[in-house]
Amino acid sequence: MKRLKKVIFRSKGLFSLFLVLLLSLSVCSETFAAKAASTSFDLTGIPTYSKDPYVVLNNNTPYFTESELNVSTSFETYSALDKLGRCGVAYANVGKDLMPTEKRGAIGKIKPSGWHTVKYDFVDGKYLYNRCHLIGYQLTGENDNERNLITGTRYLNVQGMLPFENMTADYIKETGNHVLYRVTPVYDGDNLVASGVVMEAMSVEDNGEGILFCIFVYNVQSGVSIDYATGESKADTSSDSSSTTKNSSSSTTYVLNTNNHKFHYPTCGSVKQMKKKNRKKYTGKRADVIKMGYEPCKKCNP
Repeated sequence: MKRLKKVIFRSKGLFSLFLVLLLSLSVCSETFAAKAASTSFDLTGIPTYSKDPYVVLNNNTPYFTESELNVSTSFETYSALDKLGRCGVAYANVGKDLMPTEKRGAIGKIKPSGWHTVKYDFVDGKYLYNRCHLIGYQLTGENDNERNLITGTRYLNVQGMLPFENMTADYIKETGNHVLYRVTPVYDGDNLVASGVVMEAMSVEDNGEGILFCIFVYNVQSGVSIDYATGESKADTSSDSSSTTKNSSSSTTYVLNTNNHKFHYPTCGSVKQMKKKNRKKYTGKRADVIKMGYEPCKKCNP
């Protein structure tokens, strides 16, 4: 009987320990979420969009604190939607264990704040808006998580965010290290569509030697005027806009691989692996690069 009591006591002790561990994990998660939610950005400090998909902030150094960087395990957290149904900060310490092992599933049922299905013939892929993951699927494997999907232009998604997402994913796969990663959608007042996103990332184990960036990516599309309050849009037919669109398309800078005849955005992770003798910079229209016999990189999709 005494032995049975001891077994019961030990079982209760283990159960109590289990509850304590669960409580600790919950508090830890809430702490990460609180830190993420406390990060905000004011649009008055962001330069007006000119021709580049993003602008560097804070000398390209993320706003992470020392305590935030003192992590060694993977985690991910996403802010609850606000009263307007808008996404907030998405925050993660990305490791291999968070990365997907299968193809992305359907996300079409999600309608982010300000969502409209609209096409323009001059937009790549025709659709103006994409359901943009704040933290890319290739990093944390989130499919139809409404807390991680915003209404973003094709330009924001493909030319702005994708090269940095792919660069981060490549680094993690190659090294097995972690990258502290945070994406903050920035809204002007009660607008339903974000003006852009702040992307911050820093590789943890090597203190930023592998991955380090802090940028604001513009949620714009050349040739389209967007009402950020509602998400409605119209083709911009003004002469100034047409001129800007042409100049923007003709001044895009690519990196050509003269060996395999692929072309990339300068921020693509494949550029770092390219031999110098095979690397060539080219500024011009995408169509002209293709006419020269080059194919777009499948990673950065230039």
